[in-house]
Amino acid sequence: MFESIKDEYLDYMRHEKGLTPNTLDAYKRDMLQFKEYLLKNNIDDIRDVNKTSIITYLMYLQRDGKAISTISRNLASIRCFYQYLLANKLIDEDPTFNLSSPKPQRKLPNILTREEVDLFLAQPDPTNYIGARDKAMLELLYATGIRASEMIALDLDELDLEFKYLYLNKANFNERVIPIGSIALKYLKNYVFNYREEVLTNQDEAALFLNYNGNRLTRQGFWKIIKQYSKKLSIDKKITPQILRHSFAAHLLENGADIKTVQEILGHSDISTTQIYAFVTDNRKLKDVYDNSHPRA
Repeated sequence: MFESIKDEYLDYMRHEKGLTPNTLDAYKRDMLQFKEYLLKNNIDDIRDVNKTSIITYLMYLQRDGKAISTISRNLASIRCFYQYLLANKLIDEDPTFNLSSPKPQRKLPNILTREEVDLFLAQPDPTNYIGARDKAMLELLYATGIRASEMIALDLDELDLEFKYLYLNKANFNERVIPIGSIALKYLKNYVFNYREEVLTNQDEAALFLNYNGNRLTRQGFWKIIKQYSKKLSIDKKITPQILRHSFAAHLLENGADIKTVQEILGHSDISTTQIYAFVTDNRKLKDVYDNSHPRA
């Protein structure tokens, strides 16, 4: 049946749907490949295809190593064809109805080991202004998992050194209250009480972290700081503020924190975003068990 209406269908897709030649060629290839699959499985009439046939075909494409985007496009091609057949009363029902495209697998975030974090955080010298500021920033970043943009936007009054809390977005209803660990607290106190005044030129400056001119540190300046310290390490990983945030979340989960708490600290609106760190943690635990148990690991 496909051969008999192929040209009419492709004309419809070209003129009515306005597909480009390249997209049209891709749809045509997809349908020819689907037809070959059906013939190999003893389905010689495209009207005999049901939902199970299509699902099985999509699974076949997956086993064959096709990318999620390719599988999704194949389903779109098949769906367009059957919608055309249905609209022209050549079939009674669309077998692609309610079939969802496969979701792309989320890439697992890169994280640092706790040893790598320790090496990285040990880089700044906290006995001078630059080192004290950088040490306080990096320790706070890893201790709280905040974003680089949130770090730069911090004001001095959002830091409660007495009760050991950080108040993010204090001025609006999206406020997050994050506890600060003892090590980060130690270096924050060192910076605030011993060094911040060195470059402060305007007593009304609200920013917590300042550049040499006494102004709020910029995002670009912060990234340069991260890059500068990461270059000094012999770690075959690109270190960014985001990777420190990932590492913070994964290490919390590794040490028994519940995922809901981690979600709240990170400020994720959807818990599925946080769950990706659980996969990282589980994979690392699996590898550790294998390495410690297998005689040839």
